[in-house]
Amino acid sequence: MHKFETIIYAILSSKFKKFLVLFITLLAFIASLMMFPTKLVLAKMLPGKSANTYSVYVDLPNGSSYSETSKVTTCIVKILQTQSEVKDIEIFSGMGAPLDYAGLVKGSAFKRGENVAEIVVNLTDIDSRDEKSFSMVHRLRPVLQQKCELIKVGTNIKMVEEPAGPPTLAAVVVELYGKDGADLSQLGKRVKDILKNTAGLVDVDTLEDDIYEKFELTINKEKIIRSHLSIKQVNEILYLAFEGVEITVKNSAKSPDQIPLFLVLEEGSKSLNTFSKISLERKLASLKLMNKQGFMIPLNELISVKMSKSKPTLMSKNLQRVVTVVAETDMVSQVYPLLEARSMIQEKLSNDFEITNASLFNLNLKDKKTDEEYRLVWDGEMKVSMDTFRDLGAAFIAALVIIFLLMVVYYKSFALSGIVLLGSFLSIIGVIAGHWIMNIFTHETFFLTATSLIGFIALMGISSRNSLLLIDFAISLIDEKGMEKKRAIAISTATRAKPIFLTAVTILLASAMLVVDPIFGGLGVALIFGTVAAVIVSLVFIPVLMDNTKAIKESHK
Repeated sequence: MHKFETIIYAILSSKFKKFLVLFITLLAFIASLMMFPTKLVLAKMLPGKSANTYSVYVDLPNGSSYSETSKVTTCIVKILQTQSEVKDIEIFSGMGAPLDYAGLVKGSAFKRGENVAEIVVNLTDIDSRDEKSFSMVHRLRPVLQQKCELIKVGTNIKMVEEPAGPPTLAAVVVELYGKDGADLSQLGKRVKDILKNTAGLVDVDTLEDDIYEKFELTINKEKIIRSHLSIKQVNEILYLAFEGVEITVKNSAKSPDQIPLFLVLEEGSKSLNTFSKISLERKLASLKLMNKQGFMIPLNELISVKMSKSKPTLMSKNLQRVVTVVAETDMVSQVYPLLEARSMIQEKLSNDFEITNASLFNLNLKDKKTDEEYRLVWDGEMKVSMDTFRDLGAAFIAALVIIFLLMVVYYKSFALSGIVLLGSFLSIIGVIAGHWIMNIFTHETFFLTATSLIGFIALMGISSRNSLLLIDFAISLIDEKGMEKKRAIAISTATRAKPIFLTAVTILLASAMLVVDPIFGGLGVALIFGTVAAVIVSLVFIPVLMDNTKAIKESHK
């Protein structure tokens, strides 16, 4: 430690060396902060979570049939079966899978209809495979979408992973509020197109029913009665022609209830050659019922066919009409695609709308032609991320203020309290630089996460303790032994270096296991590299500040 004391004393005795220490520290601080705008370090709520399962949501255009949905799901399953990591596959056609955590927050329970399906993919154990689940999703998503979405125009295939963090509908959610439903839907489509063209965003979809053409079949009750037929007969043959009809039941010792048996026509007989009124009328004409007199009555004489538009479900939130556009992020942070998408929205919609900023990233839009007003609100995991970083930032500032006030009460000096505070804050250099270093040696992006900020806040106490050890010991050497100020600071730094190093090594060893964890890896990196930075700042930078302050006075003995 004598050599270290000599080094510190030499630095304190030279104005140039002290200036060099201050300059290097300031440069390191600025360089670490510049890693955010230069995107050397990216911020995110939580990194991807590697799980043993994920789901594939299949959404065909409204009005699509089971057979069309089946063709798309079959295409997806064939591709998934080629993956050695896939253990088994479950298909839920016309409905969502039994609720799990992902389905609960992603709206799987609301999936109903012939045009939807969910495929649950179970993987081999995480310890027996090299590829992580989110890496597999990243690799397979473009393959599934390029090959299987072409089967039915308008199909949307989404890959859904188990959320690693907060329960949100999607990574990025755009809520559009307004009064006019038709114009609001058109605005939603324009926002959806913008999000689709934003780098980093995938699985873009609008949570709104499509308006499609359908056939309305109206039974002529008077003709049915005059033809000596019953309405029940007509209903049964219609179900038989297009769906299937229950004809009997079967009893089984393995089932507590009777098992219904259905009579169903083959696929070619059930479907129409073309989607047209004429094709349906020909289909009905080929279906005949025998009346009580033994005459065969064609079904088209008893039923009238009319083309009509579907009636979409009206979505509302907080008693306001809403259109929701959702998007996921593909192994990137939510913040950066959001900022790009927000800029594109302002640019591309400015010709038709007067756009003003609302709270945070939200926008107010006013139609230049109709004066209709709309609100664009950002939600999802992105909003949770911003709220979390805001709250953690507030907690960090509160920690700084409390530490500063306690030090003022203890030292009766604002200068010494400021030294302790500044030394604690500069550990952020190691936190940010540590994430940059880890990002170099990892395959996936190593994000600065919420757990990283928790680690940074935890470092405040450790860094403050280091500075307190030096200041207290230096003051005691000056007051009790009448030692020269520079010599006292150098001796206190060299003497307290050993316990500071031992404490740092303990933290490094204890945090090493956290680094490999996908959720708490940021906490481990923040503690390890932040501790290293805190040690360097405490043993080099703090002594220079102590020497320059008048709060530590020279001995007059």
